[in-house]
Amino acid sequence: QVQLVESGGGLVQPGGSLRLSCAASGFTWDYYAVGWFRQAPGKEREGVSCISSSDDTTYYADSVKGRFTISRDKAKNTVYLQMNSLKPEDTAVYYCAAGYGSLDTDEYDYWGQGTQVTVSS
Repeated sequence: QVQLVESGGGLVQPGGSLRLSCAASGFTWDYYAVGWFRQAPGKEREGVSCISSSDDTTYYADSVKGRFTISRDKAKNTVYLQMNSLKPEDTAVYYCAAGYGSLDTDEYDYWGQGTQVTVSS
C-alpha cells in the first residue's frame, strides 16, 4: 500500500521560498513516477511538476519553470519541491502523487492529503 505524506507548507510573502516534502512508504521507484499538483479554491487541480522513475527526467508547468525545482532522495524515499520567487497565484493546496508520470492527474493512482501554501503580503 503506497502512502504519501506532504509537509512544508505555510505562509510566505511574495518573492519568498518554501520547500515541500513528500514522504513515501510502500513505494517502488522502478514502477512509480512522482508528481506535484496544486488546487486553489474554486479551480481545478493542475499539474506543477513531476519526476520519472529514472534519475534525470523532470517536467514543469510553464507557470513555474525557472522558479520551482523537483528532486528526490531515494535513500529517504522522499521527493521535494523547492519553490522560489513565490507569487500570490501560487497559493493552493499542494499534493504529491504517485503514478506513471506526466502532469495529467489521470496518470496518478495514489495521492497524499495535501499541504497548504499561502503566498500573501
